[in-house]
Amino acid sequence: MPRPIKVCIDPAAMAHNLERVLEILRQSAANRADIPKVWAVIKANAYGHGIEVAVKAFAKADGLAMLDVDEAVRCRLAGWTKPILLLEGFFDGEDLQACRQWDLWPVVHAQGQIDMLNKADLQAFGVGGLRVFLKLDTGMHRLGFVPAAYRQAYEQLLALKAQGKLADVAHMTHFACADEPDGIDSPLLVFEDTVHGLAGPKCVANSASVLRHTRKILKLHESSTQGSWVRPGVCLYGISPMADMTAAELGLKPSMSLQSQVISVKTVPSGVGVGYSYRYRTSSDTRLAVVACGYADGYPRHAPNGTPVVVRGKRASLVGRVSMDMLAIDVTHIGDVQVGDPVVLWGKAGLSAEEIANASGTIAYTLMTGVTTRVRRCISE
Repeated sequence: MPRPIKVCIDPAAMAHNLERVLEILRQSAANRADIPKVWAVIKANAYGHGIEVAVKAFAKADGLAMLDVDEAVRCRLAGWTKPILLLEGFFDGEDLQACRQWDLWPVVHAQGQIDMLNKADLQAFGVGGLRVFLKLDTGMHRLGFVPAAYRQAYEQLLALKAQGKLADVAHMTHFACADEPDGIDSPLLVFEDTVHGLAGPKCVANSASVLRHTRKILKLHESSTQGSWVRPGVCLYGISPMADMTAAELGLKPSMSLQSQVISVKTVPSGVGVGYSYRYRTSSDTRLAVVACGYADGYPRHAPNGTPVVVRGKRASLVGRVSMDMLAIDVTHIGDVQVGDPVVLWGKAGLSAEEIANASGTIAYTLMTGVTTRVRRCISE
């Protein structure tokens, strides 16, 4: 019999969340039929949900966005025929060849990439040229050309287009503080000023931009003569990107649930330590249940005492330090908990991944992408 821990993926919830993003855009658009195209971001193995699952769940997206060429190829092999965007672009000539072979659209964010394009014999890889998204650094200070260098980079790409190496040049940026009420105002102004008058579609919006700054994003789309894209990510998996709005308030559904079982139950007296280093000591006679889940499964080791789990539909509290393979919970108030009883660690029974992440001083992204390969996967039908 396999170890009872499992991570359950709900493709229907993923599809619902994409539809919810589309609905939010339509509700705010002056012309509901005219909204930006949508990249569904599926980096990091679709935030831990699985590339092949995401290809089916996000069938209504206009394109898929990710980092790795290997994952992009998996999308093509799974039947995805629409655009694929590589968010970090290409790293060497072999990546360029793969871009041509599999029709991948790379982001260009550095001069070295333009130099590689200049040297590459792209015509040898197939008919036509690459479509690229040129990235502007509007204040994130990670990838992208600074505004003063952006137009020169754009002109270099236009020269490559004239040579037949490129088919199209689009514009994009990324926002550092989109979850804040006025978080995109300044960088959006920088973006609009920098790309003003330059031909090409535009792509600016992550999850928080789409959900909090919908009208601002739509205004940019309406002013663009060649259309625009948005690139929601974490919200497609039922996670709110904003601290002051829950996923439920946004109409999103959780798409991942970590579940296990009770493997031991015992009653211990008052005043005894629980787990490594006795981080927790009982204050009265306590009924403890041990759950088959630990940090080697992806549960946060630094989760504090009191972090909630759900047993038999009721909340219990984590007690003691999370170990590699197990954690202990106080089930004194729940009743006759037995070995084999199901346990929800996050994602169902009203226990969101955000709540566990907040308790543990991290973010839900790390929980979803951190579930390890030894945990069995199940896909809801």
